[in-house]
Amino acid sequence: MELLANKLRPKKLDDIIGQKHLIGPNKVLTNLVQNNKIFSMILYGKPGIGKTSIANALINELNIKSKFLNATTNNKSDFDIAIEEAKMYGEMILVIDEIHRMNKDKQDILLPHIESGLIILIGLTTSNPYHKINPAIRSRCQIFELKELELEDIVEGLKRATKELPEIKIDDEALMHIASLSSGDFRSAINTLEVAYYASTNHKITIEDIKKINNKAVFFHDKDEDGHYQVLSAFQKSIRGSDVDASLHYLARLLVAGDLDSIYRRMSVIVYEDIGLANPAMGPKVMSAIEAAELVGLPEAIIPLGVVVTEMALSPKSNSAYLAINEAVNDVNKGLAGEIPRHIINPSKDYIYPHNYKNDWYPQEYMPAKLKNRKYYYKKDNKYEINLNKLYDEMRGIK
Repeated sequence: MELLANKLRPKKLDDIIGQKHLIGPNKVLTNLVQNNKIFSMILYGKPGIGKTSIANALINELNIKSKFLNATTNNKSDFDIAIEEAKMYGEMILVIDEIHRMNKDKQDILLPHIESGLIILIGLTTSNPYHKINPAIRSRCQIFELKELELEDIVEGLKRATKELPEIKIDDEALMHIASLSSGDFRSAINTLEVAYYASTNHKITIEDIKKINNKAVFFHDKDEDGHYQVLSAFQKSIRGSDVDASLHYLARLLVAGDLDSIYRRMSVIVYEDIGLANPAMGPKVMSAIEAAELVGLPEAIIPLGVVVTEMALSPKSNSAYLAINEAVNDVNKGLAGEIPRHIINPSKDYIYPHNYKNDWYPQEYMPAKLKNRKYYYKKDNKYEINLNKLYDEMRGIK
């Protein structure tokens, strides 16, 4: 039996749900079809928002010979065959799913034929093409980002789907519940509707019926793809921005995905990059929380991690030490190193031992001559750094 999601796959652009920035009057994809012209392109965005549907619709409306391949499951010979078929027909639309995974051998085969126009490439990916796709392929394609579907878009699509399900009884509230569970993935919403239809009594679907099937929202979080790194980035930025509620939200998403290792690594970076000298005690606290989380495992690991992330978000912030070491590393990478002063190279009779002097300090040069007076560290206006620098200055008799 054909799945409902496949049965409903759009035949033309007007059937596409959402993506109003690309489809509609005076929009780019609609205009291409009206002008009977197509160029190589990459469609990228989250799962279930219409990438494959748009590719299908373009092929149907332009009536050009086409072939679908997957960058990971199809081998080099499949790509060779596609090129030979394209030569027979004069041109071909080649749709490649997961194009960000296409290896160099396949890219080398395709590049000259994309360049000549024999192959019109439509690449599909959930990854950001500016990060994950070979520049040689990317430069030969127009890149279109698909937007996340709104709840109203998904409800509209679900209403269309009900016409394919005889004697179905479902109200708008139940449709909205299905849409809210999908987190923008229309394919997931269609699948939930279809299961609910066949699992319900007399095809009457209530919210309670839907909850029995699926009461956990879908969210895009593939630890090998961009969605994962977007959540990690949002997690760090929320802590950096001292938004405790957002910090806990993104922590929860990472916890639901069960990705403790990424949480540990990112927290270890945040505490030294973004909190730093404003609250040095947070470093050991984070390490202790990680040890506790490792000891108890999930689900109890959420407790120590939740506590420490709350404190990290509420903590004062400083990136002064982070900026300082970055600047120092940049200088070394640019060749700004220079000869180490001879009096601090062992052995040297000219070296002054600071511990023999008041406040354990004696004025002598430590920097290479070419970096004399170079300054990396600039204190931030927080209590700990102000006190630290005040003590530093007093030790040296600086007013």
